[in-house]
Amino acid sequence: MTTLDIMPENTANTVTPETMQAIVQTEEKVTASLELQEVPVPTLKSGEVLVEVKAAGVNRADLLQTQGNYPVPPGASEILGLECAGVIVDAGDTDRSIGEEVACLLTGGGYAQFVAVPQGQLMPIPNGYSFVEAASIVEVACTVWSNIGMLAGLKEGDLFLIHGGAGGIGTFAIQMGKALGATVAVTAGSAEKLETCKELGADILINYKEEDFAETLKNQADVILDIIGAKYLAQNVKAMAKDGHMVTIGMQGGVKGELNLGHLLAKRGTISATALRGRDVEDKARIVRSTVDNIWPLLNNKKISHHIDHTLPLAQAAEALQKLQEGTVTGKLVLTT
Repeated sequence: MTTLDIMPENTANTVTPETMQAIVQTEEKVTASLELQEVPVPTLKSGEVLVEVKAAGVNRADLLQTQGNYPVPPGASEILGLECAGVIVDAGDTDRSIGEEVACLLTGGGYAQFVAVPQGQLMPIPNGYSFVEAASIVEVACTVWSNIGMLAGLKEGDLFLIHGGAGGIGTFAIQMGKALGATVAVTAGSAEKLETCKELGADILINYKEEDFAETLKNQADVILDIIGAKYLAQNVKAMAKDGHMVTIGMQGGVKGELNLGHLLAKRGTISATALRGRDVEDKARIVRSTVDNIWPLLNNKKISHHIDHTLPLAQAAEALQKLQEGTVTGKLVLTT
């Protein structure tokens, strides 16, 4: 890694290298083909800063991208990585400062030594957090808050159903749900994973391999956070309470399902499907501001904490994604530079 002179203030005199190390996919749709290679350092656009990446979070969306199932938005970096933490080394035309430590929501580019980040997608490092810890929290915080807080309006007294409770999204969502005063129900595939969910505050533990969550929670779930998609569509509606709201953010169980609209109508139910990555810069900045305003205080006072399975060096990105594919990860994986 090239050593940089970190200047104490915004200045155009900071010299950055022309090239950097980054993860490159050398064979289409083959996750194992990820390699660390030399590539050009990103050129800043107006409103962007250059961040030296110290750690980058690993997300299932990265795995899907390597498999050809999550296209890169137009104009975004082809390099993997939707969140990172690091140090601003070039403030561009913004009012940010060189040397400032930041967490970053990205459209891509995090699996690298440097990444260009729109100013509105910069977040402060939570109190007491390391770069690794901060990198593990950005994408999940923005995803869960934007969907469950801003969209579904989870409130005190609600029953909140989370699928995949032991994953990166799930471990965060459990804590956020409890912090907001909800009763939290989770599904997971093993006693060990359910125990982790319980330790994080989950009230109702459902092993989906042994129990039908829709029967257990029939007509009770006010808000549902769904990462499965088509496979759970009818069951989610069965579990939904009157005026319930299901938000689908993943399609691990397929993209096409059959829905009895009469059942949804009888419950006055709402189904939303959202994605964070493809939103425009202004919309992402809005979500980042709201997440910092509402979630960062909960991180700072430890009502919500990070949950990291383990870290790996950047060069082992393919191994990290393979672990996600195998379902052996509880919480988040983080790559370090």
